Amino acid sequence: MNVPFLNPAAQFDSLRVEILAATEAALAKGHYILGPNVSAFEAEAASYCGTGFGVGVNSGSDALTLALRALDIGPGDEVITSPFTYIAPAESIHQVGAKIVFADIHPRRFTLDAAEVARRVTPKTKAIIPVHLFGQAAPIQELRALGIPLVEDCAQAIGATVEGKPVGSLGALGCLSFYPTKNLGACGDGGMVLGSDPALEKRLRMLRVHGIQKRYHHDLHGYNSRLDDLQAAILRVKLPHLNAWNARRKAIADRYDAGLRGLPVELPETAPGNSHVFHVYALLADRRDALQAHLAEKGVPTLIYYPQPLHLQACYADQSWKTGDYPVAEAVSRRILPLPMYPELTDAQVDHVIGAIRSFFA
Repeated sequence: MNVPFLNPAAQFDSLRVEILAATEAALAKGHYILGPNVSAFEAEAASYCGTGFGVGVNSGSDALTLALRALDIGPGDEVITSPFTYIAPAESIHQVGAKIVFADIHPRRFTLDAAEVARRVTPKTKAIIPVHLFGQAAPIQELRALGIPLVEDCAQAIGATVEGKPVGSLGALGCLSFYPTKNLGACGDGGMVLGSDPALEKRLRMLRVHGIQKRYHHDLHGYNSRLDDLQAAILRVKLPHLNAWNARRKAIADRYDAGLRGLPVELPETAPGNSHVFHVYALLADRRDALQAHLAEKGVPTLIYYPQPLHLQACYADQSWKTGDYPVAEAVSRRILPLPMYPELTDAQVDHVIGAIRSFFA
């Protein structure tokens, strides 16, 4: 048996009729950028996430950058985030001219360690970007207690909650990604900034369209970052299925947990009070590379998230960071092994993955 690591086409196949009808209707209307589907989807996504507004943008990365701009963060400011994630949060800080400040992570949950964040707060700290990594919320309550605006990176965690409250509604602003492999994925790129402050909403809507409030009058230095109506139409078809898809991800995670228990690996840990939507199911193994090669031989390809922490990336060679600065993130990068995880996985496929792992340790 071969088990694809990711399979976005399987989701399209399950909704083929509805998606094709929605895209045909959107194309027929001829309003392809910031059209009626975008407005409708913004309202629907905001309602789902428990916020007052959603502003559709070009990508999750743009959502983070525009969120920092909306909060007026720039040169001379510091923003704290995680070194163990995709580069987008750090990239957004760099793009607004602020200083990137990393804080280490929890060894089993992989989200920011609140105590490490607190150690790095200075009078120049103007925001924290907690990454709700792999589908689990960062320690929001502890971070909120620091009294610094939070820009939630919810790219991997739409539908996750903290004590029943949706991620994206817990900080000053929340940022979503609709990259095709996300829990709610488009058939292209897309993103959204969530919030409830009308002043921030007004600023965000201007920033995404060249700083315009009135056509051809540019009041801000803005961007060209707009969600396509076609992608919004597809996302509107998918959103009503998101809870069921997240529930299936949780069921797959439970099956992995039961099948892998007792092996010399560390399984994912969920923080008390959190719901976990398992964008990624990642275990930790001392012989990670050998296990990965063994799985490939058994028809189970895997992909490492993330093989090198951000503070050791070549683009930051001009900074003072070095090996050993964030030891937990570095240790996790050496040991982490994500397994196939998407709602269309069958129980037989999951059991094949489990059997392949167990045979490595036999």
